[in-house]
Amino acid sequence: MPELFGPYFQAPGHARAFDEMFEPDAGVRAAYGQVAAALGGLSLADVAARADSMARTFLDRGVTFDFAGEERPFPLDIVPRIIAADEWDVLERGVAQRVRTLDAFLADVYGAMGVVADGVIPRGLVTSSAHFHRAVHGFEPAGGVRVHVSGIDVVRDAAGTFRVLEDNVRVPSGVSYVLENRRAMAKGLPEAFGHQLVRPVEEYPRRLLAALRKTAPSGAQDPTVVVLTPGVFNSAYFEHALLAALMGVELVEGRDLICRANRVYMRTTGGERRVDVVYKRIDDEFLDPLHFRSDSMLGCPGLVNAARAGGVTIANAVGNGVADDKLVYTYLPDLIRYYLGEEPIIANVDTFRLEDRASFEHVMDRLDELVVKPVDGSGGKGLVIGPDASRAELEALRARLVADPRGWIAQPVVQLSTVPTLNGAGFGPRHVDLRPFAVNDGDDVWVLPGGLTRVALKEGSLIVNSSQGGGSKDTWVLAGAAPATAPGPSRPARAATERVSVWPVESTWRGQQARAAQQ
Repeated sequence: MPELFGPYFQAPGHARAFDEMFEPDAGVRAAYGQVAAALGGLSLADVAARADSMARTFLDRGVTFDFAGEERPFPLDIVPRIIAADEWDVLERGVAQRVRTLDAFLADVYGAMGVVADGVIPRGLVTSSAHFHRAVHGFEPAGGVRVHVSGIDVVRDAAGTFRVLEDNVRVPSGVSYVLENRRAMAKGLPEAFGHQLVRPVEEYPRRLLAALRKTAPSGAQDPTVVVLTPGVFNSAYFEHALLAALMGVELVEGRDLICRANRVYMRTTGGERRVDVVYKRIDDEFLDPLHFRSDSMLGCPGLVNAARAGGVTIANAVGNGVADDKLVYTYLPDLIRYYLGEEPIIANVDTFRLEDRASFEHVMDRLDELVVKPVDGSGGKGLVIGPDASRAELEALRARLVADPRGWIAQPVVQLSTVPTLNGAGFGPRHVDLRPFAVNDGDDVWVLPGGLTRVALKEGSLIVNSSQGGGSKDTWVLAGAAPATAPGPSRPARAATERVSVWPVESTWRGQQARAAQQ
């Protein structure tokens, strides 16, 4: 593979990060043997042509995102991120442990607040969170579940250790890219599937629908589920339409719903139809103008009252954003011990709480060495990487920290692991993270095998968010132990492709897009 990987090992900073594909001596890791063999039979022109074909497929299917006001195909790199079976076992158990803890925490802080009474977390920290909603304090959601869907962001540090970077249990997004990435990779690099049992991802919609129906209000014999979207102009509309199509449920906007006598109905051509579960894909602040933003046209008046009365299940539950607060994140190890009586399976990234005076002074002295984040930020917005910031940026940040220490946390710069990524002249190391998605039905937490691997496309960058110019990789979880030796000759491409299910849903969700555009 000299043509493809010639300058790879001389890339700046490569030796400081854990490389997912290559050993420190440049040998290929066992899990990547088949991918290396497949790439070894291709020229740079071949790889570039396949990458272009994958991008055109994404554009044709509408797998796009908005970047700097321009609609672009979501970048998918041709080299997958591969996770061996034993490593995935740890990640799977760690993510499930975290989801159970977050669900218990949310039930507690919107109820008896035992975690506060027992001195595990300060009351002021909870109640001062921008996403702690008193409007939903004191009631149990229908179905008893608050975190139906979650996305837990995980990174691997320079020592090769997995760590949780943040939790997303409000409106986690990105699973559509997981499904579409697999579809594209089955055609883009089919040879690599030939000698590996890669765990499938297409079970996600069925699992999600089953969990939503299971948590419907009692008495619903055949629960009706809808996906609530802000509309076609939302950056994640493709995902909303795709999930609704794959689950076989209606995609609705707020104007399609009516609340009456603490029941929710949707308008249909055949009249009103009772709705039992609303899978919301809008922020809480826009969900119900009676309780939140009175100027919101995206939600439906009365939804919160219907949920309080047990007439409808809202997934994820209103008020979950308090668990996304990055200051609450710093308490997760203690919360795991408190609620589950277990030690954390996956550790946090070391984090400084700026409300602590000693930590605040330490951070202010080392501002140019740390990563500083707003506690309610998402998508990389507001994040400042000290070593990359100018003096003026650091001084502006310093003033914001002094004015609002509660609103920020600080962490050491984590050298995220790297995976080879096509850069035009060959492959270069690019930093990645991983967002495993979990579905919780109240009895079991199922973790989708793989998740969304996001990649920083700019050399040396640690910002992987698509809103900041990042891309993605298909994430392969191997079903068994990785081969100890390099595999033999690849099977024919047709046989490799047949190992991956490709679902024919394009016409379904495109039909939903067309109907939405006509409204």
